[in-house]
Amino acid sequence: MQMENRKEHWEKAYETKSPEQVSWTQPIPTTSLSFIKDFNLPKDARIIDIGGGDSHLVDYLLKDGFTDITVLDIAEAALEKAKARLGKTHTLVKWIVSDITKFQPAEQYDLWHDRATFHFLTTPQQIASYIGIAEKAVDNFMVIGTFSENGPAKCSDLPVKQYTEIQLEHELNSFTKLKCINEDHITPFNTIQNFLFCSFKKRHAPA
Repeated sequence: MQMENRKEHWEKAYETKSPEQVSWTQPIPTTSLSFIKDFNLPKDARIIDIGGGDSHLVDYLLKDGFTDITVLDIAEAALEKAKARLGKTHTLVKWIVSDITKFQPAEQYDLWHDRATFHFLTTPQQIASYIGIAEKAVDNFMVIGTFSENGPAKCSDLPVKQYTEIQLEHELNSFTKLKCINEDHITPFNTIQNFLFCSFKKRHAPA
């Protein structure tokens, strides 16, 4: 799917469907928050949520006192929903509308978080673009949540790429894997999607 078509697809999804009508809705991002807690980041750590959409992760990061949060999504409609939910506190967050494979980061991040974006990149070119951008933008940690080998083959009517722990580690071989877990996500319509969550640390070149 071309970038223009991907954007149109996701804009329509967020404009026409409520959180109860999409599979990725997660009222409390427990696993992501647990991974982030492991890093013991300072409250001024630069955090970016890739494909964050109207995810509630930003709500919990703000409640935890983090002060430098960026949310990126291809769909402006998704970010507008998140802003409306947050009310006045949305001004404490940086919002970026961009296809992740075309993202041009203006800063480096202490934490790159991605739940359910990476698996929508299904061509070698898309994957290489994502990883190249992450290598430049990530200064410290990365958390990736993607469909496991036991996860669905499609999501939101789009094909996805499933990953084993070994496959994900191979793709992100410029980072050091810290840990991986599998998790069953229960969708709003009571179906199960099996996720693979892994954390990584940036390998810095020796001085």
